[in-house]
Amino acid sequence: MSFLKRHSVLPGFGLSMGFTLTYLGLLVLLPLAAMILKASELDRQAFLHILLDPRIIAAFRVSLWTSAAAAAVNMVFGSMLAWVLVRYEFPGRRFCDAMVDLPFALPTAVSGITLTALFAPTGWLGVWFERVGVQVVFTPLGIVVALVFISLPFVVRTLQPALEDLDPELEEAAASLGAGRWQALVRVIAPVLLPALLTGFALAFARALGEYGSVIFISGNMPMKTEIVPLSIIMKLEQFDVAGATAIATVMLAFSFVLLLAINILQSWSASRHAG
Repeated sequence: MSFLKRHSVLPGFGLSMGFTLTYLGLLVLLPLAAMILKASELDRQAFLHILLDPRIIAAFRVSLWTSAAAAAVNMVFGSMLAWVLVRYEFPGRRFCDAMVDLPFALPTAVSGITLTALFAPTGWLGVWFERVGVQVVFTPLGIVVALVFISLPFVVRTLQPALEDLDPELEEAAASLGAGRWQALVRVIAPVLLPALLTGFALAFARALGEYGSVIFISGNMPMKTEIVPLSIIMKLEQFDVAGATAIATVMLAFSFVLLLAINILQSWSASRHAG
């Protein structure tokens, strides 16, 4: 305690720390602990029986690969969007920058209904996909579209500060030394932005993995094909199978902790590289 007091600049450290720990304990740790305790009521065989259900395995497969695909898409196009917003001045730039945060402001159900209407066979965009034989709604592709929409801000907002800190003189120096545009991008810019880019990918993946509201409308919720893990949890609860729902949720919690650890490691790596 003396160590903490010696490094405290502002007064009231004990009171504020106590409030913080109490707040986090009641709102975060207590519900998570209750969920884990509920799942622990199942023995190992019952726990594995729930998780090894082919329908649950298919739901995990769909959630994982669609979330990874959406995060990968946003790595590419989110990086381009962040680059344009940071490096170029053009009319409507502030409006475009504000629109990036639209998925944060929209209720997820509104996002799902809007995307379903747009990509339905008779929708404004869906009619063009139908002409080339591509169906979006009620397919895994529709899930990816919804997840790309809701996870885009995480990549853009993570990359923007890194791009703002990137000195344009690095590119000029690379050009003066004879490097082409692609060489400068690959050898100079990409290594600097890599930690922020990976952090944005991890954040987008974590956000997409737990998404529910925007996906259920466009996916069609077909078992073994477009059913996602959050929907499986809801269905278990509707069947009053609380233990089964908490078993699935515990696995999702484990994924979340792994992602949280990865994000913190990437942020520490980024900070150390920036400090160096």
